[in-house]
Amino acid sequence: MRTEDAVRDRFDGVSFDYRALETISHLFRTTSAIRNHFEREVLADHRLTWTGWVVLWVIWTWTDIECRDAASEAGISKSTLTGVVATLSSQGLVYRGRHPQDRRRVVLSLSESGHRLMTRLFPELNQRETEALSILSAEERDQLSRTLSRLIDTLEPGSEPTTLDLRIEQHTSA
Repeated sequence: MRTEDAVRDRFDGVSFDYRALETISHLFRTTSAIRNHFEREVLADHRLTWTGWVVLWVIWTWTDIECRDAASEAGISKSTLTGVVATLSSQGLVYRGRHPQDRRRVVLSLSESGHRLMTRLFPELNQRETEALSILSAEERDQLSRTLSRLIDTLEPGSEPTTLDLRIEQHTSA
């Protein structure tokens, strides 16, 4: 690629770990390409961003979830979640309610239309995920998933597995 060649030329004679730079660059570009592809090809028709989709998925998975837990599960800040939930609420997809034991805490749940959307959209998006990974064998996919999990564990030590991590682990060990 032209960028890699330019980096090599620019830093010729400078000691650095090119392989680390290249790997992280590829990870970033891959996640950006995935996000852009799904936003353009699947989510745009439903007026959703990738982050909106992830938040809907988290709420759908948990049924009812506190805001702080939803932000953690989605891998976003609470302030980002506030804006996303405002958008999803204005689209009639999400409800905000009060926690039954502590009225200061907010609990998120899907509206009926949010639930219908997720029931239709999840299989479509998962089919697109399958298509995107079709160039990899099942063994390569498993290895990639394990490798990325190890990287997450290294960068976020002590973090608890997300709902998705746990469900994938249950599915692949069955």
